[in-house]
Amino acid sequence: MDHANYTGIHNFILAGFTATGNMRPLAVMGTLCIYFLTLAGNLFIIVLVKADSGLSTPMYFFISVLSFLEIWYISTTLYVFHSLGMTECYLLGVMAWDRYLAICRPLHYHALMSRQVQLWLAVASWVAGFSAALVPASLTATLPFCWKEVAHYFCDLAPLMRLACVDTSWHTQVHKTVIGAINICDLLIILMLYGGILRAVMKLPSAASRAKAFSTCSSHMTVVTLFFGSAFIVYVGPPEIRADGKDKLIALVYALFTPFFNPIIYTLRNKEVKEAMKRVAQKFRTVC
Repeated sequence: MDHANYTGIHNFILAGFTATGNMRPLAVMGTLCIYFLTLAGNLFIIVLVKADSGLSTPMYFFISVLSFLEIWYISTTLYVFHSLGMTECYLLGVMAWDRYLAICRPLHYHALMSRQVQLWLAVASWVAGFSAALVPASLTATLPFCWKEVAHYFCDLAPLMRLACVDTSWHTQVHKTVIGAINICDLLIILMLYGGILRAVMKLPSAASRAKAFSTCSSHMTVVTLFFGSAFIVYVGPPEIRADGKDKLIALVYALFTPFFNPIIYTLRNKEVKEAMKRVAQKFRTVC
């Protein structure tokens, strides 16, 4: 087939979800509310970590970096979207490493996780994420397309490849290999780190100490479960999910709900953040 006849399509129409009648304005308003609440919640975490000296620890630095990532995550193009997704994979691994050092190497924690190391790890996560996304995004962008309507609410890899004029089985295998290998390796590292954390916590003498140690990790593990679980199903799962259109619903978890729930998970379940909110509110009242 002559590819030159099909290279003129550069703009796509997003089909989105099929909502009719009274459900359409409700769906639009609900999504819009979640979008603005996501922006407000993640901006709140960034400002709070910056404003309160009690949160000037490596854990909250990485949480603020994650919040910054989530703000861009919900309003990006194909390449940037997958770059941020890859970056979040690496960043969640870095956050697990931070918790491992804090619990398993407490005496050397501040020396091992200095401010310079924190910045280096954050920058390395972004560079690695944007580099890893080059392969799947560039392969998809160079395909010749015959149709415009994308059966999704954003330009994801699989829905775009279904519009191509050529066989994309090889592209699909490359995407699964790259994305699957990165996700699996990163998840295995996180599980190994939390295995070490679990062994260290079980050796603590008191139940109160064990509960405090577990509470610092529970929020991160919740986010890891939401993000990796939904990403694996969509990108590495069986083709039947994508064929039935269920990938759109599952993609909502990591594309919309994970950025929305992150501020809630990291604030409402965290005593240190609640105390920081009180201190910042007191400073604000004093200034006013």
